[in-house]
Amino acid sequence: MKTTFQDLLLDVWREACRHIEIRESALTLAEMLAEHLPLASLTVLRFDTPAKSVTAVGVAPQTYALAAPTHCTTSQWRRLVTWSRAGQIVHGRLGKNSPELSLLVPHQTNLDLLAGPLMGSDGPGGAIVLAAHEGENFLAAHARMLKQLLEPFAVALENDRRLHELLELREAAEADRRTLLTRLGRQEMSDAVVGADTGLRHVMERVALVANSDVPVLILGDTGTGKEVAARAIHNGSPRASGPFIRVNCGAIPTELIDSHLFGHEKGSFTGAADLRQGWFERADGGTLFLDEIGELPLPAQVRLLRVLQDHQVERVGGQELLNIDVRIVAATHRDLAAMVQASTFREDLWYRINVFPILLPPLRERSEDIPALAQHFAHRAANRFGLTYVEPTSGDMKLLINYPWPGNIRELGAVIDRAAILGNGKSLEIAAALGAGGPIMALPQQRRSNGDRGGDESSSLPTLDAAMKSHIERALVATQGRVDGRRGAARILGINPHTLRARMRKLGVRWEEFRED
Repeated sequence: MKTTFQDLLLDVWREACRHIEIRESALTLAEMLAEHLPLASLTVLRFDTPAKSVTAVGVAPQTYALAAPTHCTTSQWRRLVTWSRAGQIVHGRLGKNSPELSLLVPHQTNLDLLAGPLMGSDGPGGAIVLAAHEGENFLAAHARMLKQLLEPFAVALENDRRLHELLELREAAEADRRTLLTRLGRQEMSDAVVGADTGLRHVMERVALVANSDVPVLILGDTGTGKEVAARAIHNGSPRASGPFIRVNCGAIPTELIDSHLFGHEKGSFTGAADLRQGWFERADGGTLFLDEIGELPLPAQVRLLRVLQDHQVERVGGQELLNIDVRIVAATHRDLAAMVQASTFREDLWYRINVFPILLPPLRERSEDIPALAQHFAHRAANRFGLTYVEPTSGDMKLLINYPWPGNIRELGAVIDRAAILGNGKSLEIAAALGAGGPIMALPQQRRSNGDRGGDESSSLPTLDAAMKSHIERALVATQGRVDGRRGAARILGINPHTLRARMRKLGVRWEEFRED
């Protein structure tokens, strides 16, 4: 029994609100319309304003292939937008009546066509094009019918767009998670902290004590000691574990952009502010904000940060509304904040605010009992990262690692194991070569163990910082045969951005071509 148009309209609305892909629902919608129109095919198009393109995202019957996007000139795009805003139904054939049809129909056809615009929440979102059976034509009543169906079709297209945006956000979040896990050397965020039962036992006891409370925590320790790992352990053990964990490197934000990054900005609030931007405090709402290297914040920014910590409110740059935030603060630094307070380079009131519960991370040289477990952990990570066979560190390797002073702490140990794995190519761990046996770096432990003369003779035997850096980079280039970029490049081994590495190579006069093997 043929349904009435009111029944059809209700059925189309139901289908549009099911939040499924338009590609799947197009066939169902076409079958519904075929009871009332001489319908041969239905095509749903999406408009991409930045690209000025028209793309078919739903076609029925599915025997019709999805055509490549149609790219418009500026004048053509302006014509499409004007037509869409007018809400006009176009009826005719290609080459007649309306120039819009040539932009909406990617294939040459002699069939009678009906087309209508689909308006989205931000403006023209797309269009729907109906084609009649060969030898048949649409009537004026069919055009009026399509006019009433534009809104539910626009909703279906909007739902499809939002569904794909959510999928893209989920994929991006998963990619960020995997990147973070790789950086932390873990398989999952719940993995145990290496050394939690040995050298870091006292630290983890303090983490467990403070995790359930909401007081600010200040993590102190040398660079590379694992301050972010401790901060994440606090977050994961707290009632906020299901909320966001946002890490901000305060030392990496340009001074003129600190307010924008921390507190956000309104659209048009300054040159380059093309869109509204949520700050890190807003993004961390309900979770934990990890302010790494907080000692690098300039004094004016410290004043504004203190006000936010006191009032639990932020105001975006260029905004007039105060936004309430619920954020737990974990800060970290390798600097002596107490000395900075005395020198008036760090605000005393901010120091008291963040130093409620300090946690000191010991350097790796003071927790040598953790080195074997860490070495095995990083060896597994290197094997996964570089596609190599896992190789267990030998007892001789362990002696070398334990006797090294590790000025770069855990971060340096990870880089050394990465180099050793690449140099061993899955057959061994070349720890001695990775440490630079016989070079200036390995000379340091012996000199440090000496309690003899500490005068000019010892200092004169040390290389300059530039010379040590040059030697270090050259050894990495030897290991990678001159390769700078890529998974097996020197930049990856040294844990540095390839552009930064090239700049340092130019400054130090290191030429990668000299390390290529023909």
